[in-house]
Amino acid sequence: MMVDESQSKAAKVVGFTYLFALVPAIFAEFYVRAHLVVFNNAAQTALNIVGHERLFRLGIASNLVVFAVDVALITALYVVLKPVNTRLALLAAGWGLIETTILVVVTLDDLDVLRILSGADYLQAFEISRLQALARLSIGAHDATYNVGLIFAGLRSTTFCYLWFRSGFIPRILAGWGMLASFLMGACAFLFIIFPGLSKLVPVGIYGGPIFIFELTMGFWLLFMKLRPSGVAELDKGSG
Repeated sequence: MMVDESQSKAAKVVGFTYLFALVPAIFAEFYVRAHLVVFNNAAQTALNIVGHERLFRLGIASNLVVFAVDVALITALYVVLKPVNTRLALLAAGWGLIETTILVVVTLDDLDVLRILSGADYLQAFEISRLQALARLSIGAHDATYNVGLIFAGLRSTTFCYLWFRSGFIPRILAGWGMLASFLMGACAFLFIIFPGLSKLVPVGIYGGPIFIFELTMGFWLLFMKLRPSGVAELDKGSG
């Protein structure tokens, strides 16, 4: 299979968006939350957020940047990989858009936290401890909703990586690593919903580390290397 100009350009977009999205994602989900959210301590969490509201808002803004970039990433992946199998590429893109929509909802939970802790006059009817508990409840909703988003992220990424593997556009060992890493991320997020206690036992590095390595490697590979032609012996009939 030959690589046309539109695929080559889209591959560069994929590489750039993989790298560009990593920084704000890590900042929002690891730096900000690690500094502000105290597990099983609603009062301290509320005090941290009120005392560092700008940092919390920067975390929200960073996540919004990531989600906007994700739409560009999904679109570019579809352009590169639809010649391999249009139906699977469309399915992966659909899962990716569901993922992004769910993760945007996460920011609504975070904005609820700010409203609850805003000190507005209409909140004076509630006790401070109750407001702090409500704020912590919204923060917990962030974590639960994020796991749902990661399930669809795993489906999206696993499918696209399968198409990378079939295409031969990139080294198959890299595409295979991507499939394993993506499946691990999605499977763990799914298990965390069924067995919530697992999330406290399984370090984020176990299910987040492999996909981080894959996306970082893919980002640099696609930016600085050309897609290799062919690798698919026969396109699926009816794939468009």
